Amino acid sequence: MCGIAGFVGPGTKPDLEKMCAALVHRGPDDSGEWFSDGGAQPLAFGFRRLSVLDPVGGAQPMLEAQSGNAVVFNGEIYNHLELRRELAALGATFQSDHSDTEVLLHAYAQWGEDMVTRLNGMFAFALYDQTRDQIFLARDRFAKKPLYLCAQGGTLVFASELTSLAQHPAVVGTLDPQSLMQFFAYGYVPAPATLYQGVQKLRGGETAVFDVGSGAMRVQTFWRYEFRDTAVPGGGPKAWAADVLDLLRNAVSRRIEADVPLGFFLSGGVDSASVVALARDVLGDGVPLDTFTIGFQESSYDESAQ
Repeated sequence: MCGIAGFVGPGTKPDLEKMCAALVHRGPDDSGEWFSDGGAQPLAFGFRRLSVLDPVGGAQPMLEAQSGNAVVFNGEIYNHLELRRELAALGATFQSDHSDTEVLLHAYAQWGEDMVTRLNGMFAFALYDQTRDQIFLARDRFAKKPLYLCAQGGTLVFASELTSLAQHPAVVGTLDPQSLMQFFAYGYVPAPATLYQGVQKLRGGETAVFDVGSGAMRVQTFWRYEFRDTAVPGGGPKAWAADVLDLLRNAVSRRIEADVPLGFFLSGGVDSASVVALARDVLGDGVPLDTFTIGFQESSYDESAQ
């Protein structure tokens, strides 16, 4: 878990520092800030990091020297090694050893906005395109990583949390009564609405482009969940079970790449237990796996016995 924040338009470096300070709990390991006031509008990117991949080479905000582009990124790209090899074959020169953040910069340089369709992972990022003078923002398909936006009056403010967004003077923070009612009814506020008027969540599978010069923003969908084939596959139940197991093993294998010790949260259900079993299968007996369970005094919530 990391935290990103930033803005385009009126604002100061202390404003960025306040936004990042509100995200310390999301990223206790490292921080970074990039503030530029040499263009038509001040531009600021901030980052709080929980270091998992390439602790040395993955520092953010990350700038690409040749293009002048910059990115802040929360999440993990599970197919970053495959993309790195493909981009290197196309001529990209990488400075880091295995940072998935740097892959985003080169992927955008190669494929533009279509790069998101090639990403396998959980992500929320903001990328500054110096040539086009625009900010490209994206959120993963199932909205695992949060991204809040406030775009009004030619100003864009973005952050991983509302508490960080509210530190910028352009965000008034007026409560939205309709969203409050939805929160009490559902236990959450359905996207794109938020508890604040004038603030929106980017939906899962969406991108947004903010033009720095005009202050205009367009949002578009790059993916949506749909059933494409309802035909029953051949092979029968045993073959289906084997296929599911292979898919799960591959998914777990992609997600346990880390340069820090791994930990697993066990809820007592078959899903989390399966993840740990498959991780042991992939890693072998020589790698220690730490598991954690949270118990509750309220028996209806407590699954620690399982």
